[in-house]
Amino acid sequence: MDYIHHVDSPLGGITLASDGEAIIGLWFDGQQYFGSTLDAVHEERQLPVFDEAGRWLRIYFSGKDPGFLPPLRMRAGAFRKEVWEILLTIPHGQTMTYGHIAGLLAEKAGRNHMSAQAVGGAVGHNAISLMIPCHRVIGSDGSLTGYAGGIDRKRSLLRLEQEGILPGIMRE
Repeated sequence: MDYIHHVDSPLGGITLASDGEAIIGLWFDGQQYFGSTLDAVHEERQLPVFDEAGRWLRIYFSGKDPGFLPPLRMRAGAFRKEVWEILLTIPHGQTMTYGHIAGLLAEKAGRNHMSAQAVGGAVGHNAISLMIPCHRVIGSDGSLTGYAGGIDRKRSLLRLEQEGILPGIMRE
């Protein structure tokens, strides 16, 4: 059985999903591919893993690196998991290009080339947004290409990580 929990954030509502032990999904409400890893039958319930995820989100949206992750379980095929594992290595406040990720995957596989477009597809289908930081992936020219949560959110998240503030959000 899968479970969901809703939280508010400075960038809109967030739906968290869990299998009861680990986070399996984190989506901004209404984003592209919303609920992609969630069982059709699920229920809303408060769980300890949601408490931990909520603590992570509060720290994150305060402009700080939480320094921990709640338990995560990636529901995806091998290629997507491999890409998502690389996303987890991108430090808070930094970015990486799709091409760089493709190069890392090619090197690991002993190949000369890996498609940056294939990487883009895997990044775009990341089911655990924010915690698996797909918003930190940019185009080779530094452009803020695609983000399932929307380019404005991506811009805001990168600014939050680099400057510790969100546009339009007053700090006390």
